[in-house]
Amino acid sequence: MTFIQQDTQTAADAPTPAHPAPARARRMFLRPLIALPVAACSLALIGTGLLTLTGNSSSTSGGEVAGPPLTATVGTGTSSGVPRLLDQISHAAAGGPRVTLRPGQYLYVESKVGSTYEKTVDDKTTLVGTGVHRRQIWNSADGTKGWLIDPAVFPEGGGTVDRVNEKGEPEPPSLNGPSHDYLATLPTDPDALLKKIYKETEGMGNSPDQQAFTTIGDMLGESLPPAALNTALFEAAGKIPGVVQVKDAVDAIGRPGVAVARLDETTGARTEWVFDARTYTYLGERTIQVRPNGGDSGLIKPGTILHTQAITVRQAVDHMKEVPSSDV
Repeated sequence: MTFIQQDTQTAADAPTPAHPAPARARRMFLRPLIALPVAACSLALIGTGLLTLTGNSSSTSGGEVAGPPLTATVGTGTSSGVPRLLDQISHAAAGGPRVTLRPGQYLYVESKVGSTYEKTVDDKTTLVGTGVHRRQIWNSADGTKGWLIDPAVFPEGGGTVDRVNEKGEPEPPSLNGPSHDYLATLPTDPDALLKKIYKETEGMGNSPDQQAFTTIGDMLGESLPPAALNTALFEAAGKIPGVVQVKDAVDAIGRPGVAVARLDETTGARTEWVFDARTYTYLGERTIQVRPNGGDSGLIKPGTILHTQAITVRQAVDHMKEVPSSDV
């Protein structure tokens, strides 16, 4: 095993979001906010009281040198075949290999992520990207201890991720801030699960249906739902109006697949959960601009990748900052 040693850093000043944040920002433990770069998402979440990032830093760039915006061809979304696709994904989730998290262990998730955002310097706004880069996160089963290494969040090294509110008090796990232990308490009946999601996310996001889709997606990436819940999540997703499949989706490292997706009618951006087309294993997520909605600057065009993530490692480890030997 290998351990990472470094000083704690903090998130720097965030760049301008590509789209306005929804009513309540999503939790950074799992995935960055739709249409926000990782650094911007992190600071937005600090304001919600869902987490804090601690340390010291003198950087103001978010740690990541701005590069060209990320772009891709927009795939065609269709509602045809969605029930069958989700059924295949559900069966794969129920019967696939599982990572077991024992008491005292940490869930380690490694991914490749990238974002596109608006950057304003001296009253001039341009569209730039963070570039696809490595991201590593560790979380305890109860969610009280976490560590994140992401150059788009911390200029160098990494930092602690604490689950506290604006008063510095411990924040209990919730649907939009779930811990591993919390996921084990959720209903595994898809109707009951979806009812709970709609009820507890009321007023969040740009619409109830979009927020429900977002909330389910939050449990797929940097988390480890129990097998029964995993199946229920996909069955529940199939009951949300507007869900489509995209047959030619691609994740952040170019792995082709098929996506379960939904268009946010407010922003014109489509969130895609990408799965291997043969095994139906979850590969990652991508949010891509589908309809014209340039934001205040008019720079965001269809084909702009607002956020992309490819999960490459998901494993239980015994210690914070421990990297699995196969991943060194």
